[in-house]
Amino acid sequence: MTVKIESSWQEALKDDFNSASFAHLRTFLKEEKKHYTVYPPGDKIFEAFRLTPLDKVKVVILGQDPYHGPGQSHGLCFSVSKGIKQPPSLKNIIKELHNDLGISIPVDGDLSSWARQGVLLLNATLTVRAHQAGSHQKQGWEKLTDSVIAKVSENCSHCVFILWGNYAQKKIPLINNVNHLILTSVHPSPLSAHRGFFGSKPFSKTNHWLQENGLDPIDWNI
Repeated sequence: MTVKIESSWQEALKDDFNSASFAHLRTFLKEEKKHYTVYPPGDKIFEAFRLTPLDKVKVVILGQDPYHGPGQSHGLCFSVSKGIKQPPSLKNIIKELHNDLGISIPVDGDLSSWARQGVLLLNATLTVRAHQAGSHQKQGWEKLTDSVIAKVSENCSHCVFILWGNYAQKKIPLINNVNHLILTSVHPSPLSAHRGFFGSKPFSKTNHWLQENGLDPIDWNI
């Protein structure tokens, strides 16, 4: 696996990329690709970092795994490539977006426009074996992405961390909540969305915080 990553992240994470943990991850992924289909495609694994340089991060949305179906994952959490049917959690995110800000419900679920404005759409694990959710967990990705969260907390000012569900909320100790806003709710999955995700208004709360701190709000249109 060749690491192709935007320069500000390459510098911030250079020790992580040179670590024994990452060397193990490289070996693991090479073996996986010999025997299985792995998502997202190799050139999209670090797409979140390409679209959102470290010095541009204003918001972090944390997911767990990439989607594991054909054509879905393109390196941004919760997002799917254009022309791909919106998965259930993404449908609920878009429903809450509509209810929160009145934004029209789109046909596609490609969230790249958010990423270009400073929304880091980060999965805790950046790859997955086709049709096997969680198959690349505990192989080294989490150490890298924990470091990413800590680097954002250390290096960026007045960010919003949007943490949906118990898994994401376990990352709170990595964040300095004196300088940043942490928004939490249950996960947007159909299994939990009606228990507090709907009506949580994360998008308007984010923009209010950014504007209060002299930053441009996010245009959440998709």
